[in-house]
Amino acid sequence: MSTILVTGGTGTLGRLVVERLRGAGHRVRVLSRSARDYPVDLIEGTGLDAAMAGADVVVHCASTPKGGDDKAAAHLIEAARTAGVRHLVYISIVGVDEVPLPYYRVKYRVERMIEESGLGWTVLRTTQFHDLVLGYFRAMAKLPVLLVPAGVADQPIDVQEVADRLAELAAAPPAGRVADMGGPETLGMTDLARVYLKAAGRRRPVLPVRLPGKTFAAYRRGGHLTPAHAVGRGTFTEFLERQGVRA
Repeated sequence: MSTILVTGGTGTLGRLVVERLRGAGHRVRVLSRSARDYPVDLIEGTGLDAAMAGADVVVHCASTPKGGDDKAAAHLIEAARTAGVRHLVYISIVGVDEVPLPYYRVKYRVERMIEESGLGWTVLRTTQFHDLVLGYFRAMAKLPVLLVPAGVADQPIDVQEVADRLAELAAAPPAGRVADMGGPETLGMTDLARVYLKAAGRRRPVLPVRLPGKTFAAYRRGGHLTPAHAVGRGTFTEFLERQGVRA
């Protein structure tokens, strides 16, 4: 079995990937700043050489909208080259090349860095996780009126299914840019908000607000959706039921 290094291995997605890889018998190293065995700071590039030594595969799940993903990727790629890693797997987002959100632009830059790294690589793009959509509605429901962007739909996917796919890709040879993964249904944000309110037992008027700018124009065009790859199975409603969502 392979030695696989997982960045962001304690996060929402990363910890599930770690569980699946260990369950399949792989030796897994979890990278984080606070890790006892492999303390690594990706932004600063510290600790990477020791963590990377002897690794066959790297699954790169670490990411932050605060900035610095490209700097972290540069350090990771350099260390992977030095260590002779044969496969770098990266999780990205559907629409990073369509939606001019700063975070998306950086994610797209990281994709290109990995493609040009000289390493064997695989990139998987997915739509937003159910967890992120739930977090948005929980925050907005604190207001007397639940505001949603007008004319925008979403196609959320279950993070468990994404973890299954990433673990599968990590155990396989490099595949380049693989087919996107999208959730099983595309619903307007107004409809998703009502699904949440019903599950949470809350009463709020839902108010669509048309937001200006190129980013929301791209969202209204569906640049973050992948209806041709609606391969997910778990719906947002089923996710809320499984989570036992309450207000």
